[in-house]
Amino acid sequence: MDMKVKLVFWLLFMLTAPGLGSSARRRNLEVKHHLSRLNKPPVKSIKSPDGDIIDCIPISNQPAFDHPHFKNHTIQMMPSYHPEGLYRDGKKVGKGESGIAQLWHKSGRCAHGTIPVRRTREEDLLRASSIQSFGKKKHKTVPTPPTYAKPQPDLINQNGHQHAIAYVEGDQYYGAKATINVWDPKIQQTNEFSLSQLWLLGGSFASDLNSIEAGWQVSPDLYGDNNTRLFTYWTSDAYQATGCYNLLCSGFIQINNQIAMGASIYPLSSYRGSQYDISILVWKDPKEGNWWMQFGNDYVLGYWPAFLFSYLSDSASMVEWGGEVVNSESDGQHTTTQMGSGHFPDEGFGKSSYVRNIQVVDGSNNLRAPKDIGTFTEQSSCYDIQLGRSGEWGEYFYFGGPGRNSNCQ
Repeated sequence: MDMKVKLVFWLLFMLTAPGLGSSARRRNLEVKHHLSRLNKPPVKSIKSPDGDIIDCIPISNQPAFDHPHFKNHTIQMMPSYHPEGLYRDGKKVGKGESGIAQLWHKSGRCAHGTIPVRRTREEDLLRASSIQSFGKKKHKTVPTPPTYAKPQPDLINQNGHQHAIAYVEGDQYYGAKATINVWDPKIQQTNEFSLSQLWLLGGSFASDLNSIEAGWQVSPDLYGDNNTRLFTYWTSDAYQATGCYNLLCSGFIQINNQIAMGASIYPLSSYRGSQYDISILVWKDPKEGNWWMQFGNDYVLGYWPAFLFSYLSDSASMVEWGGEVVNSESDGQHTTTQMGSGHFPDEGFGKSSYVRNIQVVDGSNNLRAPKDIGTFTEQSSCYDIQLGRSGEWGEYFYFGGPGRNSNCQ
């Protein structure tokens, strides 16, 4: 029997099934319908060691193309230009094995012409406050450094998000790059998260913010576990209605068959042990105008079409790099959710988390070191940041912290 016919029969059963209230039936119908939209029929499915199912989906059948705006979109299979002056970074620093970027690679790969998509489960949707909010950030989750906009500490504290970031502003930025140390920070509450990322921003921090974000995160609420996962995010209206994580809505168009958005990163760094990092580059194609993302040296993942944005249809006015956590203060005290490695920046290499070789793309499509880097953190006694510069690492910083401690209550 055809899958669509099966779904229709199932929906009819759910509508008429005894013992279910109308609200429960409606909720079940919404969940099943949303799952059918997100989980496209795969050419092949791969069971990852961490329990994920990675579905290999034909490129033209990915969730982005569900939206009417993408109906006549011609997929751009490669960027017209890369930025000039790319650093040749490896994924590994120090001792240890390298070569596996994501855990599911141990179980198989997707063929050319398909993309790997992490399968969304029913329990993933049920953890969300609503079907509409699944895969979306809450409003105003971007740090607002005082020199960029009038500081609003009350708003930041009410929001419960805390940051330790480096940033540049005051110019036109056509991309950003960073090599980000990868850890597995401990999360106190399932509704909290910890991440390390870069942000490309345009517009104001009120209602029209445009943002492209990429990095790694630990988010039990979104993924159902404490694994460290690669992620992307975008919004064109300050997280109000547009945008989402990864491929959970129409937006990012993936062309790569080897890296899965939202999948676990492997291997991870350990305290006083081997250190691992990932390189992320996001840049604007000077010919087509789309924003592209590259993971490491070898994986051009895909792009955000220029028409998704207003301010970013031209360039970014601010770039940020660093960490973010949610501090829910569930027991009336500061959370013990860790940022980065969970250790302060003054502990240095092998103990504290770092972001190195931070760069921006200028109007001539050249990667260069950023000028006049600022730093920002709401509570340095909880999470802090320290800038540095060296020949091998270029502009870099150590950042993070344990959250609650004797100086952070």
